[in-house]
Amino acid sequence: MSRIGKAIITIPAGITVTEKDGVVTVKGPKGELTQELTEGITLEQNDGVLTFSRPSDSKQHRALHGLYRALINNMILGTAEGFTKKLELVGVGYRASHTGQKLELALGFSHGIVLELPKEVIIDTLTEKGKNPIITLTSHDKQLLGMVSAKIRSFRKPEPYKGKGVRFVGEIVRRKAGKSA
Repeated sequence: MSRIGKAIITIPAGITVTEKDGVVTVKGPKGELTQELTEGITLEQNDGVLTFSRPSDSKQHRALHGLYRALINNMILGTAEGFTKKLELVGVGYRASHTGQKLELALGFSHGIVLELPKEVIIDTLTEKGKNPIITLTSHDKQLLGMVSAKIRSFRKPEPYKGKGVRFVGEIVRRKAGKSA
């Protein structure tokens, strides 16, 4: 049995979870999220506790059992508390600024990069003298937040020689030795 799939989810106060025709809707103070369930995976709600079950022990059902439990758990956590990701710009002259939902990046290219962010993602940029600029992304949707932060990181991934590029705060970049004389 899937260890993740059979774990129960306790629903915090202020969160409502409804299922209709295989679509699970989670509403909370931060927002509303929906997820479609695959045929066979069933959701049972009793006294503020969610449990998931599967029809058989086939490989496909075992995989989906844990997957949907994790997705619904992330939806509940997101609508209750929200998720945050921080990115750090390491490099001379690398800058980040935002106006509304537009993120403007200067990453050492001959042109600036402008990225239009979805309305579900809240952005904040912090630039302090002597420190690397930090981009803070906040959202109730963990999947969307991960996709947006991965897109920003893909503009200039950290390179292994000097470590320059866009990285997550706390990310460790493996460094290589340079040319040996």
